[in-house]
Amino acid sequence: MENLSDIKVIKKILSSFGFKFSKSLGQNFIVDSSVCPKMAENSTENKNSGVIEIGPGIGVLTIELAKRFKKVVSVEIDKRLIPILKKTTAEFENVKIINSDILKTDLKKLIETEFKDFDEINVCANLPYYITSEVIMYILENQEIKVNSLVLMIQKEAAERICAQPGSRQSGAISLAVRYYGEPKILFSVNRECFIPMPNVDSCVIKINLKKSNSKIIKDKTRFFKVVKAAFSQRRKNIVNSLGSGLGKSKDEIKNILNSAGINPNFRAEQLTFEDFSKIVDLL
Repeated sequence: MENLSDIKVIKKILSSFGFKFSKSLGQNFIVDSSVCPKMAENSTENKNSGVIEIGPGIGVLTIELAKRFKKVVSVEIDKRLIPILKKTTAEFENVKIINSDILKTDLKKLIETEFKDFDEINVCANLPYYITSEVIMYILENQEIKVNSLVLMIQKEAAERICAQPGSRQSGAISLAVRYYGEPKILFSVNRECFIPMPNVDSCVIKINLKKSNSKIIKDKTRFFKVVKAAFSQRRKNIVNSLGSGLGKSKDEIKNILNSAGINPNFRAEQLTFEDFSKIVDLL
C-alpha cells in the first residue's frame, strides 16, 4: 500500500488521473500521517459498528476507518475522485464508495440498506469549511436515523463556536442547536500545514456524542430554533433589537417577555443560556 500521507505519492496519484483541486468544493487533503488514525480511533471501540464517511478525498481517512470498522460507506460528491478511491481502497472489502451529495442522500435508506444488522452507526468526515454547519444540522435534524456519534475535522473557529457553552462569548445559534441533540467537545487541533493545498486557517477535530433521549424538554422545537436564529441574526445588537427585528415584534412586547422571564433586556444573544431561550419561547 502506498503512503497516502506522502505529498509526493499524492501528487503522483492525482497526476495519473489528471485530477486538479476544486476550490468550489473546498478540497484540502490531509498529508499528516498522525491525524487520520486518531480520528478513526476516536470514532468507536465497537468492532461491530459501521461508519458513514463524508468527503473521503483520496481515501487517507477511509483506510484508517476500514481497519477499525466492520463496514465503511464513503459518500463523495466529486465523481473525479471515485476511480482514485477505488484504487486506493482496493484491498479493503469492507469499503463501499458512493458518488453522491450528502445533503441529497437519503440517509435512512442508506442505513437500512448498508447497515441493517449493525450495533451502531457513526459518522466521520473532513468537512469543507463552507458547508460545515449545513452538513452537521442535516444529520442532527434527521430524526429517522440512529447515529451514535460524529467525529469531524472542521475549521478551528467553527469548532470553537460549535463546542462553546451557551451563555459564553463564543456561543452562537449553532452552539445551542448542537447541544439540543448532543454533547460536543474538541478532541485535538490540526495545523493548516497538514493539508494540501494548504488552507488559510487551522482546523480542529471535534466529536459530538448524540443523546439517546433529549433531557431538554421543548414544547415547540420549530419555534425554539426560530427564536434562536432571530437572536443571533444581529449578534452585535441587544436581545430586544435582534428578537424584535427577527420575529417581527415590537420592542415593548419583547421587553415585557424578557422581564417576565427574568432576562436583562440589554443582554446580547450570546449571554443567554439554553434555559433562557426556553423561557422566551414559552412566553411567546
